[in-house]
Amino acid sequence: MKISEVRELRSDERLEKLQDLQRKVFELRCQAVTENLQNRHVIRNIRRDIARIKTVMREDELKGR
Repeated sequence: MKISEVRELRSDERLEKLQDLQRKVFELRCQAVTENLQNRHVIRNIRRDIARIKTVMREDELKGR
C-alpha cells in the first residue's frame, strides 16, 4: 500500500484498515511461532503499512480534521 492510497481513504476507512492490518499481524505472528509461516518478510511489510496509516492519521490530527 502506497502513501497516496492511504491519503485517498476516508478517516473511518483508514481506521478500519488499521484494525484489519493489526489483526493480520497478530495472526501471522501466531503462525510464525508455530512455524507455519513461510515468508517472514510479510510481517514487516504489513507493519510498514500500519505505520503509513498512523502517519496519515497523525497528519490529519495536526491539521485539525
